[in-house]
Amino acid sequence: MISRKYTYLIALAKEKHFGRAAAVCNVSPSTLSAAIRDLEAELGVAVVERGQHFTGLTPEGLCVVRYAQRMVASANDLKQELAQSRDALSGRLRLGVIPTALTVVATLTASFSRSHPLVTIEVLSLPTPQILSRLRSFELDGGIVYQESGQSPDLRMTPLWQENHVLITGSTSLFEGRGAVTWEEAAQTPLCLLTPDMQNRKTIDGVFEQLGHHPKPSMETNSIVSILAHVCSGHWVSIVPRCVLELIGVPQGMRVLDLIDPNVSWSVGLVSLARDPEPPMIKSLIAEAKSIDDMFGNT
Repeated sequence: MISRKYTYLIALAKEKHFGRAAAVCNVSPSTLSAAIRDLEAELGVAVVERGQHFTGLTPEGLCVVRYAQRMVASANDLKQELAQSRDALSGRLRLGVIPTALTVVATLTASFSRSHPLVTIEVLSLPTPQILSRLRSFELDGGIVYQESGQSPDLRMTPLWQENHVLITGSTSLFEGRGAVTWEEAAQTPLCLLTPDMQNRKTIDGVFEQLGHHPKPSMETNSIVSILAHVCSGHWVSIVPRCVLELIGVPQGMRVLDLIDPNVSWSVGLVSLARDPEPPMIKSLIAEAKSIDDMFGNT
């Protein structure tokens, strides 16, 4: 439905290399290059900065890519709409999810899959900036992020759940006999936290900063699984959303303590592009999220 020249240009914008873009499109580099030249002749503008190697797109080229991405997304929406009217929703649902929500999102994806068994679901663990960027370039259908991250006029945010954080430790002696610790006490422990680029880490740092503390974690990782493994070693302590443990269970030997003074929570939601009409895939996902809102509310 969309001229291959435009899909080739989208691939080139993403890969930033003629050879890699050609491989993604299953054509030869010469075929891709010729198609780009044809597109330039058709539009009467240069879309690629000319040089021995790919150095970028012209301002006009960036404009063409944005329109091409919208055209491809609209074509996919039409296919979904037609498939839904004939039989049932089908295709691929692409979700970007912040690492701390990877376990809880299974509640939503499982429910969606039961309602729409012909849809293949792809879940990618990504930091918030990448989720928002890929949404805007139509590489994702939706994202699971902290609600504060999706407050932009071009985005739609559907609330999912509230999460609070707990301290986890593999040590049997640290805070022995206690069921709760303060954030101030947590700042004095050997912390293993997500990397600073992760939104969850930013929220944790924000609480410490409000209290006048600036702890320096001795271990940083971009993986919740890695955090759990390091805490289980008995040396490190971490701060994670309670919902992570409620779904997968508390690993053997790990202790969970409430974090108090202050008691804080954050809202997580489903973010999508504000589009009219709303694509069938994301419309169905939002409906599914609302249908299990009570379950999320108890998380």
